[in-house]
Amino acid sequence: MTCWKCGVTVDLVAGARVGTRDVCPRCDSDLHSCRNCRHYDPAKHNQCAETQSEWVRDKEASNYCDYFSPGGARRGPSGPSSPGDDVRKKFDSLFKS
Repeated sequence: MTCWKCGVTVDLVAGARVGTRDVCPRCDSDLHSCRNCRHYDPAKHNQCAETQSEWVRDKEASNYCDYFSPGGARRGPSGPSSPGDDVRKKFDSLFKS
């Protein structure tokens, strides 16, 4: 699997599950998070392609979703940003002190 935050490849033992406390060896970001899941899709309702999953507020933090499946991380910090990211940056820049 690939870490969504730093892009490092994390080797998983065949058949092993990603635990809720597992972190990336390079950047210490949570591995069992929406951003690392193959169902993560910012264009979908609740940003998840799995229709039966519960809503998760923080997509970057560890969670207990039963539908988690490694394989997300379509873009890291150096990848292309989504239109939502650009809007958020512009909004945040309005309130900088």
